Amino acid sequence: MVFSSVVFLSAFLPVVFLVYQVLPSLKWKNLFLVAASLVFYAYGEPVYVLLMLISSAVNYVLGRLVSGGGRRGKAFLALAVVLNLGILCVFKYTGFILENINALLGVALPIPAIVMPIGISFFTFQALSYVIDVYRGDVRPQRDFGKVLLYISFFPQLIAGPIVKYHDIEREIEERQQTCQGVARGIRRFIIGLSKKVLISNTMGAAADYVFGLSAPGLHMASAWIGAVSYALQIYYDFSGYSDMAIGLGQMFGFHFRENFQYPYYGDSMQDFWRRWHISLSTWFKEYLYIPLGGNRRGAARTYINKFIVFFCTGLWHGAQWTFVLWGLIHGAFLILEDTVLPIRKCKIRWLRQLYTVLVAVLAFVIFRAESLSQAGTMFAAMFTGVGSTPENMSSCVRILDPMYLTTLMAAVIGAVPVKRRLEAMDRPWMHKCSYVACMVLLFLCMCRLSADAYNPFIYFRF
Repeated sequence: MVFSSVVFLSAFLPVVFLVYQVLPSLKWKNLFLVAASLVFYAYGEPVYVLLMLISSAVNYVLGRLVSGGGRRGKAFLALAVVLNLGILCVFKYTGFILENINALLGVALPIPAIVMPIGISFFTFQALSYVIDVYRGDVRPQRDFGKVLLYISFFPQLIAGPIVKYHDIEREIEERQQTCQGVARGIRRFIIGLSKKVLISNTMGAAADYVFGLSAPGLHMASAWIGAVSYALQIYYDFSGYSDMAIGLGQMFGFHFRENFQYPYYGDSMQDFWRRWHISLSTWFKEYLYIPLGGNRRGAARTYINKFIVFFCTGLWHGAQWTFVLWGLIHGAFLILEDTVLPIRKCKIRWLRQLYTVLVAVLAFVIFRAESLSQAGTMFAAMFTGVGSTPENMSSCVRILDPMYLTTLMAAVIGAVPVKRRLEAMDRPWMHKCSYVACMVLLFLCMCRLSADAYNPFIYFRF
């Protein structure tokens, strides 16, 4: 199964790209991309292609019905919200809801074994944002269902984002240009994203999995911190790597998606962190939840409540577990604390502000990664009190800190700060040429690594 998946994915992109080039008009190119995207999704989720088609069709119709606003438009908008969130709730949160009802009421309601469709959180939010934008008058209702389906199903960002808003690519669906320079830059961006995943994230992930798999007696302060930092780097390079791949693939076909990560660990506050981390999700919640709730226009107390609601939903969006919810609430709490009692903005030493931001992010990601709150507690206990050493827990540190890990860790730390952006700002022709040569080397290393390692899916596939 793993081999067949690799063969399919290796052949899919070149075939799609080459066929796309020979098609005579944008209309045929769009139709072909829709067909290719459905095939791509069907390979992993053949049953749920129908669900995505139904979701797209329903939102296409509702987009037509909400146009013009008024009482009628508002009613259909409410229906769109209920249907979209209802579908998401059924497939993603049914088990979570029933488990908590059983625990609270002491009953034993049966929990159905519902398989969550890959990428449902992403394509549901995209579909809903289209209907909301039409209702607000930000975009015109699309009369061509194929173009709405292309927007929702486009394969580069279908299963793990970034969340693309319709108004960001409306013009390019209707009219776009594909240039040799754009294709070359798209391929380069794709290889950079692949390298982030294969060369950095997978190495950090192996260390994190090992540490989080240790029992309490096997944990030591050093190993616990290694595991926490490794996971923080793993999830960043995993998700930003996928986002880079999606942005690169889109650029190869003439689409320009907005950036989803802007060096979040370089931020100097948690507010700055969220301007840089998973930008497509944070802006989605800002535009479609925070501002409609009143934003910061109804006084300080209401502003803080709105932020808590947004970050509760942000955590819950990531998964049906209380660890995700608590992770979201911690971030919301620190944003509120920075507005009230934390003097972080008054600190004139930037590196201290950055250290604070990294520390909060890493500690919060321990909860995000943990299988349960008790495991998170065990990790925290080891991180702050695990000073005693035994042969068992010292050997765990030695096992992790091999040359491959240390080299990758160094590369990960360098890549987490805007060195690349500063090099690009220098705009030297020889540097552009060298970047393409470097990408070919990275691609070769990725191929070697993929041929040797087992299949390791992206973390955000399960969200």
